[in-house]
Amino acid sequence: MTPNLPRAFHLSGKTLLTTLLLGAGCLFAVGARAAGPAPIDLRSAAPFTILATSTTTTTGGGIINGDVGLSPVGSQGIPAGQINGTIYNGGPIAAQAQLDLNSAIIASSPAQLPGGINVGAELGGQTLVGGVYASPSGAYGITAVDLTLHGGPNDVWVFQMASTLTVGVGRQVILTGGAQARNVFWQVGSSATLGTSSVFVGTVMAYASITMNASATLNGRAMAQNGAVTYNGSGGNLPLPAVPVFTNITQSRTNSGTVTLLTSPYFPLVLQSSTNLVNWTSLATNNPVTSLSIFTNPVPTGVNRRFYRAFLTPYP
Repeated sequence: MTPNLPRAFHLSGKTLLTTLLLGAGCLFAVGARAAGPAPIDLRSAAPFTILATSTTTTTGGGIINGDVGLSPVGSQGIPAGQINGTIYNGGPIAAQAQLDLNSAIIASSPAQLPGGINVGAELGGQTLVGGVYASPSGAYGITAVDLTLHGGPNDVWVFQMASTLTVGVGRQVILTGGAQARNVFWQVGSSATLGTSSVFVGTVMAYASITMNASATLNGRAMAQNGAVTYNGSGGNLPLPAVPVFTNITQSRTNSGTVTLLTSPYFPLVLQSSTNLVNWTSLATNNPVTSLSIFTNPVPTGVNRRFYRAFLTPYP
């Protein structure tokens, strides 16, 4: 018997949920072909909305959804009441996140992703599909009018610049066609500035510093490899990771089911089961470090169908 396809798909607040009705056999997820490269693997840096080395500061900024880290120990100047996540000032978790940020910067560099498209140094006023873009001048600006990124939910954009990224006052990066903030990456050779009241998306990976001016909002990450992050914006949100997908379901003759999930690593994953879609039992809660997680679930004698659902919680 082939299992039914996923019966429900929900995205509510910060919890991502997918539900499957299980029979026997296997379910394989099939996605549309994505434009652009594979997403940049941030590894353990993925749960951080802000990551710096020397200093994090604010003068009245808003709420940050996601973790904030400094490595090595530095001056953490963002009040804990503004952070809906965990603060890591020094220690092995922040240190590893910085190492993984360094790897992500290399992975998104022209050396690893050569042949970036030249659309000029001013991105404002353009509509760009997924792909790798390289600044001809070494700097990118979104200063004249807004930038639109158009593509599907699996398309990826990587912007490479040897020096600066400048977003003008009130300028926006607009996503259309189902494009996702988690798939937009900015590799910045020196510093990035998000202007007053700007609306920005994507993961900014800067060699030096990142500044969010007053009333700026970020659906993404501000990560400085060798400097400070100044957060005066009105909101900083970690991009929602992809919803877990059931990719392989098997049921053995020993009343045991094996569930395989394709999931975003480093975000808390909860797997639950039910026989009636009313009463749910948690089978596992962990932080997977790879994109595939495999769980074994004993199936009681006499149970001929079982529902599974999986959750990701991007931040506490």
